[in-house]
Amino acid sequence: MKLAEKKQQKKKEEIILSAVKIMNRNGSKKTTMEQIAAELLMTKGSLYYYFKNKEDLIYQCHEMVLSRAIEDIAQIYQDERSCEDRLKRMIHKHIDYAIYEKETFNMIVRPDQTFASKQLKPIVDKRSMYSSYFDAVIKEGIASKEFESIDYRMVRMMILGAMNWIQQWYKANGSKSVEEIQEIYSTYLLKLVKSNN
Repeated sequence: MKLAEKKQQKKKEEIILSAVKIMNRNGSKKTTMEQIAAELLMTKGSLYYYFKNKEDLIYQCHEMVLSRAIEDIAQIYQDERSCEDRLKRMIHKHIDYAIYEKETFNMIVRPDQTFASKQLKPIVDKRSMYSSYFDAVIKEGIASKEFESIDYRMVRMMILGAMNWIQQWYKANGSKSVEEIQEIYSTYLLKLVKSNN
């Protein structure tokens, strides 16, 4: 990659990061290209050099957050730890994203309400890849008798569904810290898979 291309890529990433921050603060529908441009001390017209329109920018924001989430979850999955410990850490990491990347991560839950059909398939594929790490660690736990013999897909959907609901009620000034929420959730959600023997 040439130096000019590297600079262009770096600027594009800066714009995406800024847009993610604004969307998490204001919501994707309320965020305007003008706000993003102002935060980066750019003109609105300059943004269109990097993105076709606001929908393209939102798509690329989501693509970046989801790619980063997959990378983080994959890293936890590949650690040489017990299945219980890895699943607990994956739960903690998902809650991090659900809270700190609320607006963009929320698009994972209902991508069909956000993206056009052309953009939908790659997002759905990445979402499936993300979920597959939860499936894999649960299946490994079942095979090693660390977890009960359970319907791993149903249990994974229950775990992810419970965590995604956090976005509906979490408040930064609430009675529980993020760390407390992570501990409470992981304690109860792990009961879905753990053997009582």
